Amino acid sequence: MSLKGGRKGPPSIAQPLETPRLVLRDFAMSDFDAVHAWSAREDVTRYLVWGPNSKAQTRAALRDFKADQRRRPRRCWELAVTLRESAALIGGAGLRLHEWEERTGELGYVLHPDYWGQGYAGEAAWTMLNEGFGTLGLHRIIATCDQRNTASARLLERLGMRREGAFRASRYIQGEWRDEYLYALLAWEFAG
Repeated sequence: MSLKGGRKGPPSIAQPLETPRLVLRDFAMSDFDAVHAWSAREDVTRYLVWGPNSKAQTRAALRDFKADQRRRPRRCWELAVTLRESAALIGGAGLRLHEWEERTGELGYVLHPDYWGQGYAGEAAWTMLNEGFGTLGLHRIIATCDQRNTASARLLERLGMRREGAFRASRYIQGEWRDEYLYALLAWEFAG
């Protein structure tokens, strides 16, 4: 796919990404125990489109992440969120390209509950936004959340994302229709 100016496909996000407290890196199959420690929990996954995971589902997710890492051009960065000081794996943050020609991506994140309420999700999500707008040159990044997930909605708003829609019974997840919010942020809003 060519873009105006002759560029073909998206650039790539170099890793690891470092913040004052975190290091974001590609997942490895050896991360299974830490990933399963949160992905198998109902309190973590109750508002998500996946989970709680069986061991087989967690292994399959890691295999999918590894496959995404090998794709060229790469269109999905699901990254392990680790603590800078201890290298403990505490969650994940992701950016998935939806439409490269339209320069649109989607943000996601998840943390083990032991690390909720400490600002780590915001730090990881901001890093992914920065890479999306800076490195990838995206125009727009979206995120969705279950309307009952007030903590996630507050985080998206703190990141400067604007609620653009409220969808009723828009996704069938874990045996029920879910209402969700759509948030978005434009490149010039992030830069401003």
